[in-house]
Amino acid sequence: MTLFALPFFGVGVWMLWSIGSTFHDAWRMQDWDPVPARLITAGYETRSGDDSDTYEAYARYAYQYRGQAFTGDRVALSGGGDNIGDYQTDLGNRLSGLRARGEPVTVWVNPEAPRESIIDRDIRWGLAGFKSIFLFVFGGIGLGLLIVTWTAPKEKDASLAQYQDAPWLLNDAWQTPEIRSGSKAAMWGAWIFAALWNAISSVTPFMAYREVVDNQNYLALVALLFPLVGIGLLTWAVRRTLEWRRFGPAPVTLDPFPGSVGGHVGGTIDLNLTYDSTAKFQLTLSNLHSYVSGSGKNRSRKEAAKWQDELVAHAEPGSRGTRLTFRFDVPDGLDESDAAQEGDSYFLWRRNLRAELPGTDVDRDYEIPVYATARQSRYLSDRAVQKSRQEQTAISDSKVRDIVRIQQGPMGKSMFYPMGRYLGPNLVGTLIGAVFAGAGWFLVVQEGQTIFGSLFGGVGALVALGAFYMMTNSLEVSQDGTSVNAVRRWLGVPVSRKSMRRSGFARFRKKSSMKTQSGGKHVIYYAISMIDHDGNKMVVGEGFRGESEAKAAMRMIAQELGLRVERDRSDRPRAGAPVFDEDVLTADF
Repeated sequence: MTLFALPFFGVGVWMLWSIGSTFHDAWRMQDWDPVPARLITAGYETRSGDDSDTYEAYARYAYQYRGQAFTGDRVALSGGGDNIGDYQTDLGNRLSGLRARGEPVTVWVNPEAPRESIIDRDIRWGLAGFKSIFLFVFGGIGLGLLIVTWTAPKEKDASLAQYQDAPWLLNDAWQTPEIRSGSKAAMWGAWIFAALWNAISSVTPFMAYREVVDNQNYLALVALLFPLVGIGLLTWAVRRTLEWRRFGPAPVTLDPFPGSVGGHVGGTIDLNLTYDSTAKFQLTLSNLHSYVSGSGKNRSRKEAAKWQDELVAHAEPGSRGTRLTFRFDVPDGLDESDAAQEGDSYFLWRRNLRAELPGTDVDRDYEIPVYATARQSRYLSDRAVQKSRQEQTAISDSKVRDIVRIQQGPMGKSMFYPMGRYLGPNLVGTLIGAVFAGAGWFLVVQEGQTIFGSLFGGVGALVALGAFYMMTNSLEVSQDGTSVNAVRRWLGVPVSRKSMRRSGFARFRKKSSMKTQSGGKHVIYYAISMIDHDGNKMVVGEGFRGESEAKAAMRMIAQELGLRVERDRSDRPRAGAPVFDEDVLTADF
């Protein structure tokens, strides 16, 4: 890792030296004397590269200082060529014009060393800003990697017997049941990212101004989006700081430790928050697959949610203000945590705590160890856990009723799922797709890049249309006494009709229909299907967020359609687990 980090750090050091020497030279040249000089040669050179051309102004001049004759060739503070703005070409043209007319040029001479001279001693702020990008990005990455590498704990030998029976001990953060959140690291990460982004984007307003004033290129105003994003990032960093200062470390104490696949994931959290009986604390437990996709420069790490459940934590007065108690029932067959979290593919478990509170909201992510131990909670109160589940069931039932419009018809009740389901993610998808489609059109029409622009714009158009369809379609489920019917409409126009006989109904099935991610937070949306004895499927509900809403939706659909559903024998509660009043359960619960 050190060898990988050194080139990045080296680029940062080089840019720091370059910027620092420029500022140092500008400072010491303030006391130099102006002297008229005769231009011997002047102009600018053009150097062609693989991607673009660079320009360098040059001049050779002769001058007299204190009765002695000297020659010089330093033109500007920063030597070498570049294509940052029109500085080099403008300066070269100005100097060649003076030479052609036989006019002198003013040079600045070091009174202590008269052989040292320069034509332009002003700082090029645009070039300094451009170099700062490399300083902060490359130098920051290199320094960060070096710090992480040099401060990383010594790698443990996974083959030792002590780790064979307890692999979670390979992770230094999982030595005890007390697990800290990543809130403090997220706070510092937010400040570092905001600082880097704003350092990079700080020069864009000046560059955009030059483009608009000098070239009437009003498209350059788009660059102003970068400092606006920077303001948003600073706001985000401030909010993370306020959250940390208000709630403190707020570690979770797991019971059992570690959390158990085929058992419980439970524990307590003590918040530095005055107890309020009206506050609701939502907990989400996710089993995630972290993997690397793409190749070469396009490699990136992604996460996909494999399983997820939600509940409302039981809150009561605690030693630090508010104590939260929770317990998830985790089914068999899910993937265990990877203590090392290395390689292109591994699995992890993340628990999120969120609550909307007066002032600053709480928002904490915990990466916790979960292994196939089948352990049950030893110390958590069944009463508190049962109350927590009842609260979650009530909330889920209420959310489902908000999603579905139920109407009484002549043959029975019908359920209507209006447009606007998945509104947030699909609205974002529509806007992003439209931007890409517009960029593709611009490349075709304005730049003449027909093939690339068509592919770019075509993909964007497909994304926009797909997201727009998901956002603007509706579903109506009704019954006529003998059958259950489902009609799909787009913008009010029927596009599909399906029917299933009530006598052929076998079971319900929930299935993930869409997954969204924002940072480290994942949401799984479910659709509910009726399945008959022949295996035919028909969607009768969709847009339900998380397992709790999906289960509540199945109970509601069965009730409203008057379908008799019994508890699946494969879903009998485990010993010690609370028994809930579930009207609808399926084989894939």
